[in-house]
Amino acid sequence: MNRITTLFGVKYPIIQGGMVWCSGWRLASAVSRAGGLGLIGAGSMHPEVLREHIRKCKAATDLPFGVNIPLMYPQIETIMNIVVEEGVKIVFTSAGSPKTWTSWLKERGIIVVHVVSSSKFAVKCEEAGVDAIVAEGFEAGGHNGREETTTLCLIPAVRQATHLPLIAAGGIATGQSMAAAQVLGADGVQLGTRFALTDESSASDLFKEYCLRLNEGDTKLLLKKLSPTRLVVNGFRDAVEAAEARGASVDEMRELLGKGRAKRGIFEGDLEEGELEIGQIASLLRRQQSVDEVMKELIEDYARVTQKITAWF
Repeated sequence: MNRITTLFGVKYPIIQGGMVWCSGWRLASAVSRAGGLGLIGAGSMHPEVLREHIRKCKAATDLPFGVNIPLMYPQIETIMNIVVEEGVKIVFTSAGSPKTWTSWLKERGIIVVHVVSSSKFAVKCEEAGVDAIVAEGFEAGGHNGREETTTLCLIPAVRQATHLPLIAAGGIATGQSMAAAQVLGADGVQLGTRFALTDESSASDLFKEYCLRLNEGDTKLLLKKLSPTRLVVNGFRDAVEAAEARGASVDEMRELLGKGRAKRGIFEGDLEEGELEIGQIASLLRRQQSVDEVMKELIEDYARVTQKITAWF
C-alpha cells in the first residue's frame, strides 16, 4: 500500500484519465473492478447524462470510482451539485483554479485531486487544500499545459515543490513508465491514452483503430491561442496548422474549431474533419485490449522492470 492506494481505497495506484467522449461508466467501472481508480469524464456530458453515468457505475461496481470535472464547464454549479447528490466520494478537477471549488467539495466529504502542468500550480493546489495532485506532462493527449514541460522534467520538479500525494500523467502507458514515474517521485500514475483505446472506452471504434496505427510525430500540440490541444494528423489538423501559420486571430481559430468538433471525431468517428485527441504514447500501442488485459499487463511489466532496476550496479 502507498499514499494513493490508501487515499482512494484501491488495490493499485493506477488511475484512469477522465477523458471526454471516452470515459463513461463502462470504462470507469471496469478499471475500478480491476483494482485501479476509474473516472467518469464529465467534460463531454450534459448534467443529467452525468447523473445517469454515475448511477450506472454504482450499479456496475461497489468499488471506489470518481468523476473528472473541467472547471471551465459552463454548467459547473449544476454538475457539482449532482456529484454531491449522487454521493460521489472522489472528484478530480482541472482547467481552472483549485481554490474555486476545493473547500466546497471537501466540506461535503469529497476527496479532491487537481490536475496541474507546472510546479507553480502544484504549490497553489497545496495552498487550496487539495488531497492530491496530478502532474501532467507535455506528452499527454487532449488539453495540455501551456508550459510544455515533459513528464520526465515535471514530476521531480513538482515533487520538490510539494509534499502532497503525487500522481504522474502524460506519456505513461506501460509498466516501465510506471516504474520511471515512481523513481522520479510519483506515488501513483494516471493513464489516459492506454485506457481510451480499450474495448470499454466509449470512443468510436474507428477512432481507436486509427490511433492504434499512429507513428511517432503523428500528434502535435496546437490550438495554443485557445486551449493547447494535442491533435492527431488529419484534415482538420491541417487546417489548424495552416491557420496558425498565417497568424489567425483567436476569433478565427474559435470559428474554425466550431462546436462539437471533438464529439465528431472521437465519439462519432469522423477521421477527417473531427478533432482527434490522443497522447504521444499512442505510437507504441498496436492492439485494442480489454481493461482487464491492460491492467494485468501493467502489473506484470512493472514487476519485471523493478527487478531489473536492482541489477544495474
